[in-house]
Amino acid sequence: MAKYALRAVALGYLMFLLVIPTGLIFWKTFSAGIGPFFEALTSPSALHAFQVTLIVAVWAVVLNTIFGVGTALLLVRRQFPGKRVLNLLVDLPVAVSPVVVGLALILVYGAFSPAGAALAKVGIQIIFSLPGMVLATVFVSLPLVVRAIAPVLEELGTDQEQAALTLGANPIQTFVRITLPGIRWALGYGIVLCLARSLGEYGAVAVVSGRIVDQTQTLTLFVEERFTNFEEGQAYAASVALALIAVVSLLLTKLLRPKEDR
Repeated sequence: MAKYALRAVALGYLMFLLVIPTGLIFWKTFSAGIGPFFEALTSPSALHAFQVTLIVAVWAVVLNTIFGVGTALLLVRRQFPGKRVLNLLVDLPVAVSPVVVGLALILVYGAFSPAGAALAKVGIQIIFSLPGMVLATVFVSLPLVVRAIAPVLEELGTDQEQAALTLGANPIQTFVRITLPGIRWALGYGIVLCLARSLGEYGAVAVVSGRIVDQTQTLTLFVEERFTNFEEGQAYAASVALALIAVVSLLLTKLLRPKEDR
């Protein structure tokens, strides 16, 4: 009896927290038919928001993939002073609020900060432009690739890599031919997680972007701006688009999840 009661509580919790709110958004989006949905998503502002979101997400994924692979190799394959500190710093974005991240970036790269003023003199603007949005997104999604790869590297060990080096392979050849094939599924899993997190980021981006319509507005900011301006149809359509992207990302993570985690 207790088993069924726990199941009912869990299902009821998910129903009221997730299924009903999401279902209402889908119902309101398609209540007038599918035509208004595509019309809302193909408006100039919506298309620009999609473009900005894609640019920010792609840059964040590329940078975090490079950083994630290098940091995972460093943490798993090397011993050095400060390793524990680096390991803790990698997880810092999980504990820090994205809004705090945005505020910190403004304090460092804002127009009235030394770094921001120096960059402005050479024509580089960080805050209220795409570079600041990319930095904010990179920070909040930073641990995902590292934590996806590190356990797989530990399980692989170093025997094959040492054998390749003994046979005359250089470090790059060893990585490309031995290490990378061994971590490819974990890497793909981490990239998909990073992409999903980047596409849905709101807090840090809202602070550093300035929310300038048709300039620095991502899809999440587009939803908020349209809803507050009582253009609910466009807000619901963009929300459904984000939900569909999340579902696709979830399916990809299930397919790419390392076998030992399934």
